Amino acid sequence: MHTIKDVLVNLKNTTELIVDLAYSALLFDMEDIAEEVLELEEKILDLLQELRFLAIVSTRSREVAKSLSPILQIGSASQKIGNASGDIATLVLRGFKLPKEIVNAIITQLEETLVKVTVSREGELANKTLGEVKLHTRTGMRVIAIKRGFEWIFNPDRDTKILVGDVLFARGDISGVPKFVEMATGKRVEVETKEVEVEIEDLDKAVDILVDMKNLSELAVDLGYSSILYYNEDIAQEVVYLEERIDNMRFDLIYWVLRSSKHFKEDEMKHLIALLDLAYCSEQIADSAREIAEIVLEKMEIHPIFLSAMKEADEVITLVEVKEGSKLHGKMLGEAKVETNTGMHVIAIKRGKKWITKPSAGTKVFAGDVLIAKGTRESEKLLRKLCSS
Repeated sequence: MHTIKDVLVNLKNTTELIVDLAYSALLFDMEDIAEEVLELEEKILDLLQELRFLAIVSTRSREVAKSLSPILQIGSASQKIGNASGDIATLVLRGFKLPKEIVNAIITQLEETLVKVTVSREGELANKTLGEVKLHTRTGMRVIAIKRGFEWIFNPDRDTKILVGDVLFARGDISGVPKFVEMATGKRVEVETKEVEVEIEDLDKAVDILVDMKNLSELAVDLGYSSILYYNEDIAQEVVYLEERIDNMRFDLIYWVLRSSKHFKEDEMKHLIALLDLAYCSEQIADSAREIAEIVLEKMEIHPIFLSAMKEADEVITLVEVKEGSKLHGKMLGEAKVETNTGMHVIAIKRGKKWITKPSAGTKVFAGDVLIAKGTRESEKLLRKLCSS
């Protein structure tokens, strides 16, 4: 019999994984990943049903019921994220694929790029565990799935052994890709960081908006969980702002997609339908993040069991202040190679009362800044060391 804490940990990990896999399925046009996404969607429904059952049997007083209410609200939001991810996967299975030109344009603009690579004998990863080689810490890339022959390993952990011939799907900062590929294949590659433009101007504008919607919706989810973990109204309010911004962006995207439709033949309209549906799913993910953040804004009491579960999740979200004398002071995130050197992905920066919700490689960091970042516990220690004096 699982505890509420067990279910919450599983629910959070599955929710984060399903979003990664859904976008990977669409961008890499992988039907087997899409099918796995639909299975994970069912798993989320099962976990939510179990969570509701455990909450009911645990309720012995009005006070306990009141403290468990936010947990059920988080569960409901997780279900909506799972449903949106399932819709993205369904696009792939129904043949609504994106042209290679659009896929390349999206991948080069993502805050965290997606990479697929096959492990060779010459690579450092061959026959070693992810923990042994400290892959995430050394490259900033996190393996989200492994294809081994006809089998899949999803959400691998530090004890997962990598074999020759494994196909790794990973996400992380683009600056870590050369080192990641070298560790997997033994060959160094140079990554083209120049943004790819779509030939049709109207469609290019739509793709730019879509990339922003994807980045901001994922940021909203991270900030939503952070707002609860630190019970911070500023962070929660930022989630509301992001959700409203994403709502408005969807209308702009629809406008540019419709304008570009005159350049497409009837049998090519599936490409435009995929873009519109992807934007809708990103909006749904942001809406779910707002539901989580509103727990803080409505000053609902958080049961300690949720905070405990958050700390046991596969990835941790942490707030770290940049101290006087830190090596980071006055440097850009890309210049300091924060993600590559620590494995932590900075998702937002608080500077006084101002929030920088989409820091890039060119964003400068100063003493007094509070970095909100996510990654492994081992990576968190490295980030704290980097930010200290």
